[in-house]
Amino acid sequence: MRIGFGYDVHRLEPGRPFVVGGVLIPHHKGAVGHSDADVLIHAIMDALLGAAALGDIGQHFPDTDPRYKDADSKWLLEKVMLLLHQQGMMIGNIDATVCLQQPKISPYIPEMKRVLCELMQLNPDQLSIKATTTEKLGFVGREEGVAAQAVALVRSSR
Repeated sequence: MRIGFGYDVHRLEPGRPFVVGGVLIPHHKGAVGHSDADVLIHAIMDALLGAAALGDIGQHFPDTDPRYKDADSKWLLEKVMLLLHQQGMMIGNIDATVCLQQPKISPYIPEMKRVLCELMQLNPDQLSIKATTTEKLGFVGREEGVAAQAVALVRSSR
């Protein structure tokens, strides 16, 4: 068994779509990034890649490559899952936390779980998604950005 940790941050700006965990969330601000800036999926991908010792998302999907401009992070996660399977690895479980002052995303967590479990072929008890604020402290508290952290346990399927 191997453990990986992922962390991602994106700036928030008015007028951008806000996608978290593959779900579009209504809000006057959205995350800025080369792809769709889905902070939760990016943290999960980094945790999975780290657990499998396969580097990070910047190595696999560089922001200098036009193929990934505005890319759907669900598609990127599918590519990470393929890499894991090629290495003979399967997911034990994932625990993730999204840090965001506004909007409140807890009503969207069941849909995020449904989308991500389907994508990664997980049972719902293998994926935990939590949300928290930073009590108005730091860039998250000032509503300038969003952050996510994820821990993944993977094991050999061979």
